[in-house]
Amino acid sequence: MIIQLKSSAEIEKLYRADQVVAEALASMAEAAVPGVSTAFLDEIARKIIEKRKAKSAFLGYPNPSGGAAFPATVCASVNDVVVHGIPSEDIVLKSGDILSLDFGVFLDGWCGDSALTVAIGDVRPEVRSLMDTTRACLEAAIEQSRLGKRLGDVGHAVQTLAESRGFGVVHEFVGHGIGKKMHEPPAIPNLGKPGTGERIRIGMTYAIEPMINMVSPDVKVDADGWTARTVDGEYSAHFEHSIAVTPDGPRVLSQIS
Repeated sequence: MIIQLKSSAEIEKLYRADQVVAEALASMAEAAVPGVSTAFLDEIARKIIEKRKAKSAFLGYPNPSGGAAFPATVCASVNDVVVHGIPSEDIVLKSGDILSLDFGVFLDGWCGDSALTVAIGDVRPEVRSLMDTTRACLEAAIEQSRLGKRLGDVGHAVQTLAESRGFGVVHEFVGHGIGKKMHEPPAIPNLGKPGTGERIRIGMTYAIEPMINMVSPDVKVDADGWTARTVDGEYSAHFEHSIAVTPDGPRVLSQIS
């Protein structure tokens, strides 16, 4: 499929959408404390969407397996949930948990998408290491997103760092191009061989989103058709940024500025 290269003006439109995403993620992360439900966090996101006159990219998103559409504005994934956790009044955060928040909006027809993982109260040192490593994997992958590199270099940066620290890299879920649609070509795997894959070009815009498990990289999906968990019940972390490839290097669009 054809990769749509974006102009400077189009990248600015993506940036504005991503700033709404960044605002909502920061607000949810601040509110994510022991005793709070994930449904409460979803309501925070809904209010920011309304305030910024945006549209949820997740609410009503079709299930690739043919099941029910996604019923919320944010994916709220606790502990062993890798991604696509459905917010609920019954899921109440407690100290020692980690929470991954994945959120996207459309603003003026352009999509923003980002994710982060936050610690709830005090977490075990090895869990903190998982979070720190996943964030570092994202930063390493962003650094590879420049003219002269290939997408294999991006995935290789994630894979080598995570596996060097003994963690498992999720294969089933990948990053993606982004623009007027949330998911555009190309796919951005979190593993790869350096010097292989699509050449990175000026004007490419895509979301990089490493999902790293404490031990096994394998996942399973709950009966709801959305909630993806680690097969071994160990924790998982998820960080994501939408970026644009510019002549000056990678520009992180979903970072608060």
